[in-house]
Amino acid sequence: MKPLAGRRVLVTRPRPQAGALVDALRAEGAVTILLPTIAIRPADDLRPLDAAIARLADYAWLAFTSANGVEVFWDRLRALGTAVPAGVRIAAVGTATARALAERGATLDFVPDEFVGARLGATLPDVEGRRVLLARASLAREELADALVARGALVDDVAVYDTIPEAPDPAGLAALERGVDAATFTSASTVRNFATLIGLRARQLLDGVAVACIGPVTADEARRLGFTVQVEPEEHTIPGLVRALADHYAGLPAGPGGAR
Repeated sequence: MKPLAGRRVLVTRPRPQAGALVDALRAEGAVTILLPTIAIRPADDLRPLDAAIARLADYAWLAFTSANGVEVFWDRLRALGTAVPAGVRIAAVGTATARALAERGATLDFVPDEFVGARLGATLPDVEGRRVLLARASLAREELADALVARGALVDDVAVYDTIPEAPDPAGLAALERGVDAATFTSASTVRNFATLIGLRARQLLDGVAVACIGPVTADEARRLGFTVQVEPEEHTIPGLVRALADHYAGLPAGPGGAR
């Protein structure tokens, strides 16, 4: 029997982006509980992005930290009737972002060996004295920009999208109240807005639950908010998260009602 068979697993990703995680969990036999805690929308003010696009040829690197940033950026390129100039190299923080770029026909020049922003900042080649455009979330952590600046890069950090709290989903909330075996979080904002959405009961509802975070930034935020993180994959991807959760349950009594 598959380790996740019968396990009730909470999914907090934005609804339009939850499909890959839901499908991967169901393929392992899990019962998925969808409770989106964030929604994604383009930044309220896209003028800084438009200004950066107007001078794209000045940049040595264009760096993306999420598929969301890629989507908004390419939407603006189309709206402005332009494209990334030849000679501007493109970097992605990980495989999902790289895939979003490939789907838009972009040539990818660099992906770090660890899929976190700080590692991208530490290993992006040939940045000293060069201009780097970061297209990312408005509330993103500063580690990436700081690492690049410390290495001599000239960084323009442009907010292209916002993550906002999602409206409560009654069916998802009711399913959560009935109990889950595991809760998955794929960004710091999903954890933060879960705590905001549920309020004082958040920690109670996840007491004894296998909290699974896609990477160290997400895990740090979960711990800051008082949750006990039990699963953190070495590969910071959706497949890596599902594999790590399955490994966590391997050898434990089968769900539902098995040991968490």
